[in-house]
Amino acid sequence: MSYERRGSGGFGSYGPKPVETGKEYDVQITETSRQGDGIARVQGFVIFVKNGKVGQNTKVKVTNVGSRFATAELVQ
Repeated sequence: MSYERRGSGGFGSYGPKPVETGKEYDVQITETSRQGDGIARVQGFVIFVKNGKVGQNTKVKVTNVGSRFATAELVQ
């Protein structure tokens, strides 16, 4: 996945995030990204889920948290 944006500029401070790197969350995949990964939300915060499919109710592990979204992988 290549959703990560490099460089923090001055725009990276959007307040506390509802997810943390390394933690697991139960989510529902509701959309598909342009790159083909699933999109879920926790308290409105977007999480791109590698290999996630629309309609899946699954557990994910967050691998990276950015200022506007996080990335995660499915937990087997």
